Amino acid sequence: MTTFNMAAMATDAKVASRNAAQLTTTEKNTLLSAIAEAIEANSASIISQNAKDLEAGKAKGLSQAMLDRLVLTEQGIKDIGSAIREIIALADPVGSINNLSLRPNGIQVGKMRIPLGVIAMIYEARPNVTAEAAALCIKSGNGVILRGGSEAIHSNLALAQCLHQVLSEHGYDKNIVSVIPDTSRDVIEILLKQSESIDLVIPRGGEGLIRYVSENSRIPVIQHFKGVCHLYVDKYADFDKAIAILINGKTQKPSACNAFETFLVHQDIAEQFLPIAAKALAEGAQVKVHACKKSLPFFPDAQLASTDDYHAEYLAQEIAVKVVTSFDGAIEHINEYTSDHTEVIITQDISTSQAFIRKINSSVVMVNASSRFSDGNQLGLGSEIGISTSKLHAFGPMGLEALTTEKFVVYGDGQIRK
Repeated sequence: MTTFNMAAMATDAKVASRNAAQLTTTEKNTLLSAIAEAIEANSASIISQNAKDLEAGKAKGLSQAMLDRLVLTEQGIKDIGSAIREIIALADPVGSINNLSLRPNGIQVGKMRIPLGVIAMIYEARPNVTAEAAALCIKSGNGVILRGGSEAIHSNLALAQCLHQVLSEHGYDKNIVSVIPDTSRDVIEILLKQSESIDLVIPRGGEGLIRYVSENSRIPVIQHFKGVCHLYVDKYADFDKAIAILINGKTQKPSACNAFETFLVHQDIAEQFLPIAAKALAEGAQVKVHACKKSLPFFPDAQLASTDDYHAEYLAQEIAVKVVTSFDGAIEHINEYTSDHTEVIITQDISTSQAFIRKINSSVVMVNASSRFSDGNQLGLGSEIGISTSKLHAFGPMGLEALTTEKFVVYGDGQIRK
C-alpha cells in the first residue's frame, strides 16, 4: 500500500496553482460547466459511495443532524450542479485593475486582482462543500487542497474523481484540486506546516477544529470560531418587525451560525415587549430561554442566565435574554460578548440605527432585518467558501473576491527616480 505524502501533495498543488492563475474567464467557465455536468452524470456512483459514509456514520452513532448534512440524494447532486453554474455566472475578479491614478511624475499606479495561490480547506460533514469550494477556487484562479471529515471520505473521493477526470480531459493539471485521502489527524498537523506551498488555510466546522487549526498552523488562517449573534430591540422599535425578526432569526435554522443566540431589550419597552416575545418563543419551536433577573418573570419556564449563557453559541432552539438600561448598555454588552459575526438592531429612529452601525464592528451589522441574511448568497456574493470573523483581508461572508488579493501595477514611459 502506498503511503500518502502530504508534503508532496502541497508541492504539486503549488505548481498546479500557477496554471490555474493563467486560465482565462472563458476557460474557467468552460471547465466548471464540464465539472457540473460530470458530477450530475455520475450521480449514481456518487450516491453509492455516499451510502457507505451513511452506513459507517450510523454505526459510529452520528447524530441525525450530522447524518442529514452528510446525505447526498439525486436532488442534492442537482443542487451541487446548480451551485457550480451560479459560480459560472459570477463576475471573474481576477485581472481587474482598480483605482488607476496619475502621479505627478507621469507614472500611472493601479491595483490588479490576483489569486491567492494555494488554499487549504479543512471542513466537516457536508460533501457538497468539496465540489463548491473547488469551483470557487477554480473560478478565482487558485489551487485548492481539500481535507473533509472522515465521515464523508467516500463521498469526497467520488467527487474528486469527477473533478480530476474533467481537469485531465481538458488538458489541465489535476492537482489544481486535491482531495486528501487520509483522514488521520496527523495529516492535518503536517498540512499546517506546508507554509512554502500553501498560502491560506480556511477551517470550517466546530470551534474545537478551528482552535486546533489556529493554534497549530504556520500558515495564515481565516478564523470563524462561532456565531454569537445579537438582536437588540431598541426603545424606538416597531414591535411587529421585532417579533418577526426574532422568530425568524432564532427558529428558522437554529443550527446555522447566523442564528440569534442573545436578544437584548431596552428597559423602557421591556414590560410591553417581553410578554409578546415570550408568547412567540413558546409557540411553535418552544424555544428554551435563559433570562436575566429583570426579564425572568416574563418567561414562565426560563432559567436564570449566567455569564456563560451570554457567551454561548447554542445552535439549537435556545436563547439568552437581557434587559439593558440604555442604548449604550446594549453596545457595551455586544462588544463584551460578540464573536464578530452578525449584530442586528430593531429601531425606527435613524440616528440610533446610524450610531449602532458606527459603534458595532462585527463583520455584518443590520438594521431591521433578520440575521439569517448574513450569508454570502443572500448578500449578493454568490456561493461562499466560509465566513471570516478575523479582521484580515476578508471579514464576513467570503465570496470570489475574498479568494484574491491585489498587486500594484505601474505604467511608465521611461521615468526614473531622482
